[in-house]
Parts: sequence; C-alpha cells; structure tokens
Amino acid sequence: MHSFGYRANALVTFAVTILALMCGMASLSDNFNSPSPSAQVQVLNINWFQKQPNANDEVSMTLNISADLQSLFTWNTKQVFVFLAAEYETPKNSLNQISLWDAIIPSKEHAKFWIHTSNKYRFIDQGSNLRGKEYNLTMHWHIMPKTGKMLADKIVMPGYRLPKEYR
Repeated sequence: MHSFGYRANALVTFAVTILALMCGMASLSDNFNSPSPSAQVQVLNINWFQKQPNANDEVSMTLNISADLQSLFTWNTKQVFVFLAAEYETPKNSLNQISLWDAIIPSKEHAKFWIHTSNKYRFIDQGSNLRGKEYNLTMHWHIMPKTGKMLADKIVMPGYRLPKEYR
C-alpha cells in the first residue's frame, strides 16, 4: 500500500497537469479570434503651438476620439490598454512617438466610446522640428488576457499636419 503523502502528491500532480493543459488550450483558442477594431480621430483645434524657453516645440490640441474595440474582447480578455500616439520623423530620429491620451478598458461594454478631450500628455519635441511637420496619429492597444500571452496591435491614421507658424 502507498502512504497518504504519496497518494496526495499523485493527486496534486495530476490536478496541476490537467489545469496547465486547460490553460494552454484556452490560450490557444484565442488564436482563432480575428478582431476588426476601428478608430477615428479628429483634430478639432490647435490650442497652442509655441516654442518653449529651452527651444523645444510644444503643442496642445483638442481631439475627438471615437473607437469600437469590442471585437478585441473574448472570454479570455481581462482588459485592454489603449493609447493614442503622435508619430513623426525628424532629421535626428526616424521615429518619434509621443503619447497624447490613454485609457484602460475593463470590459466589452466600455469598448465602444467617443471622447472629446485635449491631449492628456504634453506634445513636446526636443528642438524646433514641429513647424509644418506631417504626423500620423496611431491608436495602439495591448490585450491583457486572463491566461496566455499579451497581444498588441495598432491602427495608423496618416495625413495630419502642424501649422507652419507658432501660435
């Protein structure tokens, strides 16, 4: 006969193995989801566009942000972190990214939204590179699952331009 400790060890090992297999299958089942999120951003106004005393450019803008991210949610989604970034090139850097707004979406019911806001974070460039600069607004998201790996993707919205003169 086997001792109580040996039987308990066998039972716990079996239970943990089954739990790990179930988590692995659950994680793999998310690969069959093909989300189709949509986002649109309007720049309503450039509130100010100025040169700071330290020679850096700073921009404040009013935005309308609308998005439908409901297709990102599955039974395995815990929450989605979403942020809007301005992306542009300068002679010094091929890619500059500045976060303008972010949010945590806790459930599918909150994943379709429309927001009227100013940029939450300062849009500052190190130097005088923003006058007349073309930039893209990019909505990034990170899907945080209950189990499995975190996924990230984005929608790039090109065709924005800053004024040629300071305001």
